[in-house]
Amino acid sequence: MTGTTGTPAAAVEVDALLLVSFGGPEGPDDVLPFLRNVTAGRDIPQSRLEVVAEQYRMFGGRSPLNEQNRLLAEVLRAELPGLPVYWGNRNWAPYLTDTVAEMAAAGVRRAACFVTSAFSSYSGCRQYQENLAAALAALPPGAAAPELVKLRLFFDHPGFVAPMVDRCVTALSELPEKARADAHLVFTAHSLPLSQARSSGPHGDAYPRQLRAVAEVIADGVQRVTGVRHRAELAYCSRSGPPAVPWLEPDVGDRLVELAAAGAVGAVVVPLGFVSDHMEVAYDLDVLAAQRAGQVGLPMARAGTVGTDPRFVAMVRELVEEIRHPDLPRRALTELGPWPEQCAAHCCQPPQQPPRAIQNAAEGGRRRDAAILMGNKATGTGRRGERR
Repeated sequence: MTGTTGTPAAAVEVDALLLVSFGGPEGPDDVLPFLRNVTAGRDIPQSRLEVVAEQYRMFGGRSPLNEQNRLLAEVLRAELPGLPVYWGNRNWAPYLTDTVAEMAAAGVRRAACFVTSAFSSYSGCRQYQENLAAALAALPPGAAAPELVKLRLFFDHPGFVAPMVDRCVTALSELPEKARADAHLVFTAHSLPLSQARSSGPHGDAYPRQLRAVAEVIADGVQRVTGVRHRAELAYCSRSGPPAVPWLEPDVGDRLVELAAAGAVGAVVVPLGFVSDHMEVAYDLDVLAAQRAGQVGLPMARAGTVGTDPRFVAMVRELVEEIRHPDLPRRALTELGPWPEQCAAHCCQPPQQPPRAIQNAAEGGRRRDAAILMGNKATGTGRRGERR
């Protein structure tokens, strides 16, 4: 039997849920092997990996990501009684290849796949579909391969938006009282090379368009709760790669400095592009961005991520029910959604590697700061390797 990935055109029944994520190290001994997995095939010097590893060691060599996915899998089992929940990662144990093999051995016929990435991009959507296909291809000959059905993107689903509204309101309350009413909402997501952003979605530029659209919806929700319309804008974090290659801007740290210079009294940084507080949130926002804000005297609070919020967990169940019952309404809060369940063939095309001359020039040049060390993010890696 040959396994397939994709989305069914008609109602289907699934007999398992597969939670799919990026993975992260769980102790100091894991850090360098994890970084080698993330950068495999990219000829990243050992010295550069060592510097990045030091950033993990600031947090005990442990990313929060695996533990948070472990908790998410646990609450999903309670939300979906009778439906086995499996979990597999792209870059660290439990690996997708091992998990899919476990599912095949258990007789799983068709699994819904929930990827912990809300927005359109190669590394956030298409590459995960490639990972699922690779895991099926790695099964031994003769194995009864399950069908893997990726659930749709959920960037504007109420189960994602409503918790983010509450996280923003909580963060506003953490600012000094005099800074709350006029604080800016600075929504952040992982930066991408412009070429990857432009190829995202079936018609291009889906990644920044989705981010901007849902940021406005969240700002509207904050206004309904607080009675205040906070100025909202989009910035990016975790830019990496050769300086000559253009990426999405502005950088969140740079933008905080600009806001302070323009007289802003406070800012809430909202990690919109992330569903859990992994290293790119803990380091890029809680350390680097907070340092930049502190240096210019701008009060800053960081909103939380959705994590295992009950509304987010219920959303996953709803997405599973959508493929079981195609006549159910697909909930979405922007004009861009609900996002199609079947991705177009040309959607989020794989990025092209930069010309060798640019790569060579980058080797001898300085990075924006000491943390920008991981090469071209177009392959799905982040500054510390984590993506979603």
